[in-house]
Amino acid sequence: MVKVAGRTGGRARASVWLEGEARARRGGQPSGLDRERITETAVRLLDAEGLARFSMRRLAAELNVTAMSVYWYVETKDDLLELALDRAFGGMRLPAADSDEDWRDQLRTLAGQYRALLVRHPWVSPLAGTFLNIGPHAMGFSRAVQGVIRRTGLPAHGQAGAIAAVFQFVYGFGTIEGHYIQRCASAGLTQEEYFRHAMTAVTVSPELHDVVRHSADLMEARGGDTVEEMRERDFAYALETLIAGIEAMVERG
Repeated sequence: MVKVAGRTGGRARASVWLEGEARARRGGQPSGLDRERITETAVRLLDAEGLARFSMRRLAAELNVTAMSVYWYVETKDDLLELALDRAFGGMRLPAADSDEDWRDQLRTLAGQYRALLVRHPWVSPLAGTFLNIGPHAMGFSRAVQGVIRRTGLPAHGQAGAIAAVFQFVYGFGTIEGHYIQRCASAGLTQEEYFRHAMTAVTVSPELHDVVRHSADLMEARGGDTVEEMRERDFAYALETLIAGIEAMVERG
C-alpha cells in the first residue's frame, strides 16, 4: 500500500535524500522506468502545467504507465517533488571551486543564475521553502555561495546575514518576475501589453492616482524601453547596492 505523503513508518520524513535508495524492490517492477526518467518527466510537466495541476496520475499518463508503477520508484508525491526540485537546481552554472575570479563577479553570476532558475521554473519558489534542499545540486549551490561570501572578508558572524540579504532578495525578485511572466502568458498578452493594461486600469482609480503618478516618475527615471529592460536595470542596481553594502561592512571591520 502506498504510504501517506511525507511519512514513513509512522514518523515524519525529513528528506528523500536521507532515506537512501528508493524503497526495497520486489519482483515485477515496470520495465522502461527509472527514477531518472520519472524525475525528468516530472520537471517537464511542472514547467508546462504548474504545481497546482501536477499529480502522480497525470505523470503516469505522460509516462504511459499506471500510477502504481511510478510508486515502485518513488514512495510519495512529496519525494518526487523534492527530486524534481534538486534536478532544477542542477541547471545552474556555478563558479569553479578553484576559480580566481573576483568575489563580486562570482556573486553576480550566482545571483543571476538563481534568478534565472526561479523565472524558468516558477514552481521552484514554493518548493524551496517546503523541503530541506539537501540534494546534491542544491548543496553544490550552497557551497558555492558560502565560498564566495567567505572571500568577501566579512567576519564569520556576518556571513549568514550577507547570504540572506543577497539571496532572499533574489528569491523575491525572481519569484515575482516568474509569476508575472506566467500571468502574461495565461492572459495571452506580451509583457508590455499586460503592463500597459494594468497601468491603464489603476490610473483611472482616483484613490491610486498619486501613487501611480509617483511610480510613473520612478519608472521614467530608471529608463528602459521594455518591461524586461526595466527589470534588468532594477535587478542590476539592487544587486550592486547589496555588493556595496558588503564592501561597506568589510570596511567597518
